[in-house]
Amino acid sequence: MKNNDHNKVARRRLLTGMSVAAVAGLAVSAGPAQAQPATEGFQPARHDKDAWLNELSGSHRVFIDSSTMAGGPAGLWYANNMISAHEEEYDGEASDFAMVVCFRHMSTPYGFDDGIWAKYGTIFNRNADPAPTRNPLSTPSASNGQNSIASSVARGVHFAICGRATRRFAMAIASATGGNADTVFAELTAGAVPNSHFVPAGVLTATRAQEYRYSFLYAE
Repeated sequence: MKNNDHNKVARRRLLTGMSVAAVAGLAVSAGPAQAQPATEGFQPARHDKDAWLNELSGSHRVFIDSSTMAGGPAGLWYANNMISAHEEEYDGEASDFAMVVCFRHMSTPYGFDDGIWAKYGTIFNRNADPAPTRNPLSTPSASNGQNSIASSVARGVHFAICGRATRRFAMAIASATGGNADTVFAELTAGAVPNSHFVPAGVLTATRAQEYRYSFLYAE
């Protein structure tokens, strides 16, 4: 038998042996071990703009996201429902929660006080008849579970307000009134509800909150 034939037979025997080993569940090395992506011990980067999320006290962390006109009141209702259930069923206290309700996209105006709504309510909700002259969350109602911004703040609830959406509303107001968008933006940010935090973007902060181990809930 020629040397080439001997080499072919040897390779066949080697491959057959590897196949049998694989079927038997034995480890078969096909070359140098490849480095695997590190999945354990991951630590997300931290940024000063998100630091407030880590500064809220509480043994439970919850972030409730809302992006619609209906979602804002629902988010306030959800927050208070959780606190009440915790107080009644777990013998807990409202102070056990780091509770954040996020107003972004079309729910952003819920983060502005009554003075802002009195001035720009017709722009915030063009479909309302009559036009709102107060923040709808200033008053307990069926849509918000008989809660309000004030009663929620008293229980320690905080609010994240989307900065990008606030800028868009400022531009819309300036266009409708002939004003200056930067001036209106400053007015909106100065007229925020208590316990509020303007964030670069609500959608971004929703993800950052999860990096700080907040449980996530969407209200619609």
